[in-house]
Amino acid sequence: MNLKGVILGNKASLRNRMRQTEFHIPGMDCPSEEQIIRLRLGEMDKVHHLRFDLNERKLWVTHELDEAFLYNNLLPLGFGARIISTQEGIENVPEEVAVQRRALIYVLLINAFFFMAELVAGLISGSMGLLADSLDMLADALVYTLSLLATGRSMRSKRHVARISGYFQLSLAVLGFFEVLRRFLSVSAMPDHLTMIWVSMLALLGNLACLWILRRAASQDVHMKASWIFTSNDVAANLGVIIAGICVIWLDSSLPDLIIGTLVFLLVARGAWRILKLSRVSR
Repeated sequence: MNLKGVILGNKASLRNRMRQTEFHIPGMDCPSEEQIIRLRLGEMDKVHHLRFDLNERKLWVTHELDEAFLYNNLLPLGFGARIISTQEGIENVPEEVAVQRRALIYVLLINAFFFMAELVAGLISGSMGLLADSLDMLADALVYTLSLLATGRSMRSKRHVARISGYFQLSLAVLGFFEVLRRFLSVSAMPDHLTMIWVSMLALLGNLACLWILRRAASQDVHMKASWIFTSNDVAANLGVIIAGICVIWLDSSLPDLIIGTLVFLLVARGAWRILKLSRVSR
C-alpha cells in the first residue's frame, strides 16, 4: 500500500473508532443525577461528548471506548443503566456542540466590537467607567475564544478553560483597581457624560443580545456557564456606567465615574471568583 493509502486508512480507522452509545437510565430523573454522571464519565479522555434527556431518562455518549467499559462505570451509581444501541463511525459534531460553537462565535464578535468601541470612547471622553467596561469586554472576547477551543472536548478541558478565564479576569480587575487609585490620587478631568451614557446604552443592547444567544444554547457545560457569568456581569456594568453618567451631570463631578469604575472592577473580580469556584466544583 502506498503512503496515501496508509494515510487514508489511518483516517478511516480513527473515524471508525468514534462511536455514539445510547443508554437508558431509569434512575436519572433530575439534574443531580445528571451531574453525578457527568463527573463520572466526563473525566475520561476518550469521552468526547455527553448528551442528556432527563424526561426520557436517556444518555448519549460520543466516545472511543468499549461500551462495556462505560457500562461498568455507570453500574456502581445504582441508576439502572443499560445499553440501548451503539452507532459506529461517528463523524459529525453533535448538534449541541454545533449550537454551542455558533453561540460563542456570535457573542465573541459582539464583545470584540464593543471592546474597541468602548475603549475608543473611554479614551476620548476620559471615562474610567467606559475604560473599565471595555477591558471587561476584552476579557470576555478572549474567554469566548478559549471556550470555542474547549467546546466538544472533555470535562477536564472545559474546567481548564474556566480556570484560565477566571484568573485572566481577576488579573484585569487588579490592574483596574490600580488605575482607579491613581486617578483618585491625581486631579482628573470631568468625563464626557453624554458619551458615557450613549455608548453604554449601545453596549447594554449588545450584551442583552449575547444573553439571549447563550440562553438559546441552553448548555450546562462549565465553560458555557462561565460565558453566561461574564455576560451577566457586563449587563450590570453597562447599567452602572449609565447611572454614573447621569450622576456626573447632576453632581458636576468626576467622582461618580471613578466610583463606578471601582464597582465594575469589583464585579469583574467577583465574576472571576465565581468561575474559579465553578471550575473546582465541576471536578
